[in-house]
Amino acid sequence: MPFSTLKLHPTLLQAIKELGFARPTPIQADAIPPALAGKDLLACASTGSGKTAAFLLPILHHLLAKPRRTTRALVLTPTRELAAQILEDLNDLAVHTPITAASIFGGVGMGPQEHAFRSGVDVMIATPGRLLDHLSRPYAKLTGIEYLVLDEADRMLDMGFLPEIKKILRHVPARRQTLFFSATMPGPIQALTREMLHQPVTINLERQAAPAVGITQAIYPVPQELKSALFLELLKRGEMQEALVFTRTKHRADRLQKYLVKAGIKAERIHGNRSQPQRTEALAGFKSGKYRVLVATDIAARGIDISELGHVVNFDVPAAPEDYIHRVGRTARAEATGDAFTFVAPDEEGDLRGIERAIGRRLPRVTVPDFDYRAKAEAQLEMPHAERIAQIRARKAEERQRAKINAERRAAAQAARESGEARRAAGHSSGGAPHRRPGTGGGGGGGGHHARRGPGGGGSRGGRG
Repeated sequence: MPFSTLKLHPTLLQAIKELGFARPTPIQADAIPPALAGKDLLACASTGSGKTAAFLLPILHHLLAKPRRTTRALVLTPTRELAAQILEDLNDLAVHTPITAASIFGGVGMGPQEHAFRSGVDVMIATPGRLLDHLSRPYAKLTGIEYLVLDEADRMLDMGFLPEIKKILRHVPARRQTLFFSATMPGPIQALTREMLHQPVTINLERQAAPAVGITQAIYPVPQELKSALFLELLKRGEMQEALVFTRTKHRADRLQKYLVKAGIKAERIHGNRSQPQRTEALAGFKSGKYRVLVATDIAARGIDISELGHVVNFDVPAAPEDYIHRVGRTARAEATGDAFTFVAPDEEGDLRGIERAIGRRLPRVTVPDFDYRAKAEAQLEMPHAERIAQIRARKAEERQRAKINAERRAAAQAARESGEARRAAGHSSGGAPHRRPGTGGGGGGGGHHARRGPGGGGSRGGRG
């Protein structure tokens, strides 16, 4: 069915047409009508299904129907990248409207964000932590909120944001429309929906454990130490023109990016230790084609929206099936097609089996012709797990030994100080009458000046007897 059947505001339909969207995706077709009717929503939708427009379009429609000069809609999302992406999507959809919006997230100055609060933009898209920073200030008010969206709710749970979300709810009116989107529904998320939603319409719950349609998935068995070489070989052979690559750790992301650059591949990385300007530049450079490869940790798995992204590579197998679904969902956006390759070392087979159980099928294995699977790696991205644990234990033992030596030194110094103080105290208590200077005559009190007592009560300024 075409978008025109959804009875959206004409300016929104015009923007949709200019963006090249002919018909709604399944989640949009299911979610927009009840949201337009003012119903709460509980939607379980996979990444890449078009859910951002599914909650933005009905909210924009309502805002256009009854304009007011206050912030009326709040979208909570787990990462900076996702907040920035939602703002970009909103601006595209609202291009022919007077609606204003702002993103609220950390890593950047609070001044422009404070201005957004004071000016009363129509829509705020925020990460929970930075939003609470503002809500501690007198200028930040959310009393006019009529529409609340929780996007990627399960990811916010994974990142420990559940307490922050509950604090934010105390600042938002109880009478509101709430749209709740999550890829999975673990127990704490189900409890939160019961707390937040009023007679919600439930949508797409059966889709919670499946990657988006259109993704070609394949497994590449490879020794851990040859993963970098295999990835580089696939790039050199033209198996993929560009790729978003996910690693297990920030350290591995840094090392893989440097390895690729050294081999002549334009690559950049994005993870939690990178500053916001660095993350923004890396993502923009990848989108524009400046970088052929973007290496990322899972912080970016739900914040990157790139049309026609052909390849996602799991350099490391994610431990949770849900993370796999979100990673590979970065390709095949909104019913497009794409490839998702996963490199699997022998010690990762257990995690792979968990993913295959979750998605309900065994993924095909691929062996690259003429690649030397027995070659010696030039350099490891990181030392083997057992060796790394042994080093950590050795370092901890050294630290404990140093701490023990320092503690003994401090104790000895303290004992010496206490001994000296005890001797001085004993000297004071036994010092009786003042000592005379030598040679001033004995007996009586005749003519002798009092001498300053040195340590221990004896001696004088004029030399030691």
